Amino acid sequence: MDITDIRVKKITAEGKMKAIVSVTFDNAFVVHDIKIIEGQDKLFTAMPSRKISETEYKDIAHPINSEMREKLEKEIIARYMEESASEE
Repeated sequence: MDITDIRVKKITAEGKMKAIVSVTFDNAFVVHDIKIIEGQDKLFTAMPSRKISETEYKDIAHPINSEMREKLEKEIIARYMEESASEE
């Protein structure tokens, strides 16, 4: 499965969430609302989720294995950094 498009919408408000991302796979399937979040030492991604109780959330879509999670996060963060650099 190839990532064929990544669209980044930056968040301008202060806080740890930096952007919301949509990723298209094989020009045929899209996943919206992937979040880019600033952690203590690096940026990371959070998959789209829904609230199922007062304190619990469940992912709606997510990678099944660590290889796909790493590939997806690497490409999303790279696109975010490219777009951030081009704005300067």
